Order: sequence, then structure tokens, then C-alpha cells
Amino acid sequence: MDILVCVKRVPDTAENEIEVNSDGTDIERDDLVYSVNEWDNYAVEEALQIRDKVGGSVTVISVGDEESEEVLRREMAMGADGGILLSDDAFEGSDGRGVAAILKAAVEKGNYDLILTGAMADDGAAQVGGMLAAMLDRPFASLVNHIEVVDDKKLKVGREIEGGNQEMNEIDLPCVLSIQTGINEPRYVGIRGIRKVASLEIPVQGAGDLGIDPSTVGEAGAKVRRLEYFVPDLGEGAEILEGSTEEVIEKLIEILKAQGGIK
Repeated sequence: MDILVCVKRVPDTAENEIEVNSDGTDIERDDLVYSVNEWDNYAVEEALQIRDKVGGSVTVISVGDEESEEVLRREMAMGADGGILLSDDAFEGSDGRGVAAILKAAVEKGNYDLILTGAMADDGAAQVGGMLAAMLDRPFASLVNHIEVVDDKKLKVGREIEGGNQEMNEIDLPCVLSIQTGINEPRYVGIRGIRKVASLEIPVQGAGDLGIDPSTVGEAGAKVRRLEYFVPDLGEGAEILEGSTEEVIEKLIEILKAQGGIK
């Protein structure tokens, strides 16, 4: 089974303190530590496990600038067979639809049985996987936390639904799935693996290579534009409790009693 996994380079929230820049147009990106999007990492691990069971290949692909090559190499060190970087100045400022259109063009140049994305990325929109499936006219399932290969034409997938319940579906191949965290335990990537892929060539494809009209992607083609970043103001009457954990708990209980929340 030939599997394509879409990955994204994002700020590592565990390593950074995220702040809005002075004019509110973006976050402060100077000196940020970046890594692969967490959901995408689970998708890559799932692809590797499927490949190891039934054979085939795993290719990782990313839309981004030249620095996105580092996350492709990381996933190749993890075990992916190859990587593709989709990079062009025309792609900058793409909304979710634009990113999906870029990925669609790349998918159509290959022959993939299964396409995996993370359930969401740093913008939290959770839309690229579904849009990509719609553009390709392929079946789609979101929030997938279980995959079984039935045969070379079908998968059985489990989805997390409301109330912590599980839904099982059978889905035809080729298809697109967005992967939820917790579906597996991504393997450790060691220095030896990183060194092994350091010199491997990663092809770069731009708008011309993909046959994309630059006016349909990037800022020029975006239907959704981000207007402002801001930190919400504290609401009227909001109070920050300070002190040790025990002191905060004691103060909270006193407030709840005073407000009639508990007796």
C-alpha cells in the first residue's frame, strides 16, 4: 500500500512562550523553536505501522518554505521512505482551501492508496483533510483513532465521536483520513536515523511543476483572511488566585461559599 502523509512545520508550544506581535498581525516568530505538528506525527507512525504489516511505501509531504525540509527529514528518519516539499513564493498566505488545492495537485502526480493528515494543525481549523478529500472526490473520515486493513480495497476505521463513544466504519480505498492523537505511540527518532537521511535528496515542487495558477493560491486566492491576533481581556470581576496549591484551593472554596456555589 502506497501511503502519503501530509505534515506541517509548526511552532513547538512546549518549547516556546507564544506572544502576539506589537501590531497584532501575527505571533512573534523570532527565535521560535519549530517541530512537526503533533497530530501529523501520529499520522506518520500509523502509516509506518500499516506499511510494515502489508508492505508498500510511505511518503511525507509538506507545503512550506525551505525550512519545512527539516520536518520532512525528521519523519524520514522516523522511517518514511521519501519526502516531497511543495514550496513557492506563490503559496505564501494560502488559506485552508489553498493548501488543500496545492496538495491535490501533488497527489494527482502520484498514485497513492491512502492519504493521511493530522486531525488539525496549529491554526486549529481542522479543514485541510476534508477539503483535500472533497477536491479529490475520495471518501473521508475524520478523528480516526483506529485503522484495520481489511484487504487491498477496504479499511475498517474507528472514529472518536461525542461523549467519548467509538464509531466503526468501513471505507473504500483510495481514501483520505485525518488522524487523532492517541491512535498509537510515535517511535523515537535517534541521531543515527537523522544522520542517515541528512544527505538524501528531497524534491521541491513549485506552482509551475504542479500546474497551479498562482492566482488561485496564496494571498491572491485566499477566501479566508486572518485580520488580527489578540489576547482576550480579563472579564469584569475576574480574579487571579495566587499562592501555593493549598492556598489557592482554600481561597476558591471561600469564594464559592460566599457566592452560594457550595454550602
